[in-house]
Amino acid sequence: MKTKFIFHILLMTAIVFLASCVKEGPIGLTGEDGLDGQDGQDGQDGNVTCLACHSGTTISARQFQYASSIHKAGTNVAYAGGRAGCAQCHSSEGFIEFQANGLVASDISMPSAINCETCHIIHTAFTYTDFALRSEEPVGLIIDQGVTVLDIGDGSNLCINCHQARTAEPQTASVAGATTFRITNTHYGPHHGPQANIFAGQGFAEITGPVTYPVAGSSKHLEQASCTVCHMDDYIDKQGGHTFKPSLAACQECHATENFDYGGVQFDTEEKLTELRDLLISLGVVAWYEVDQAYEPVPGTYPMVRAQAYYNWIGIEEDRSLGVHNPQYVNALLTNTIAALKATK
Repeated sequence: MKTKFIFHILLMTAIVFLASCVKEGPIGLTGEDGLDGQDGQDGQDGNVTCLACHSGTTISARQFQYASSIHKAGTNVAYAGGRAGCAQCHSSEGFIEFQANGLVASDISMPSAINCETCHIIHTAFTYTDFALRSEEPVGLIIDQGVTVLDIGDGSNLCINCHQARTAEPQTASVAGATTFRITNTHYGPHHGPQANIFAGQGFAEITGPVTYPVAGSSKHLEQASCTVCHMDDYIDKQGGHTFKPSLAACQECHATENFDYGGVQFDTEEKLTELRDLLISLGVVAWYEVDQAYEPVPGTYPMVRAQAYYNWIGIEEDRSLGVHNPQYVNALLTNTIAALKATK
């Protein structure tokens, strides 16, 4: 009897198990659709985001202007852009590394010319802030290891990272009380872009003479203008904008002039530069070098004032503004230097 009961239990379990393995029946009729959910907000059009910068009035216009700039030409990249000691200003990669780390650690194998990304932080936020300058911090002067700090503001601080003297004037570079200075090579000088020093009115050899030197930082152009105000005004007649060529229209906002020689400053500066150069030639400090097609110093040891005179001459020449950056300072430098040289003849 007990065995029969167990058999019935097992039989019923098997029937239930087999019934559960039967394939499902046909799908029933489809029910009605439920109510639609609320629409989400449309995403931003990808093309619109790009066109905030990549349009004829923004980046394309700037690229057109930049095509005629010296920075774009990259004339010094081939020989200087890869050297660790020069790359911070002569290649895009070097400038970016210097801004990030304060130095260029080693030579750069494939340097490229200054470009948009050199000066601007690009494609990080993917908004208009991608136009942000890589740095706007005040800049220490190289000639005194950063003791003197310049803060021109309005984006111009970025420029003076490179557009400043690299070598101090002879007296400053010598031991106290030195009366002579040795020029060791034909490329001696403050370097090829001492604009910030002229602009700020400091760093050149301030030889005593008949003209009083203006107080450093007192130039009207430093107070009321800047690198960007004069060189990046609205693009007109192939000047200003991202050509970085000085804008006559910017000058005319303050001066009634039809050219850059306002008040005869450039003419007077050029006359004095020629006079000073000829004095240096007559004293054997400067000579014409055919190989470089340029007037350069004759290596040798000179009385301090003559070495200083050469420094002032080549520095003002390579400022390339013919006095416009700081008329009073340049006039004082040239007038006093010429007078001092004449006194030594």
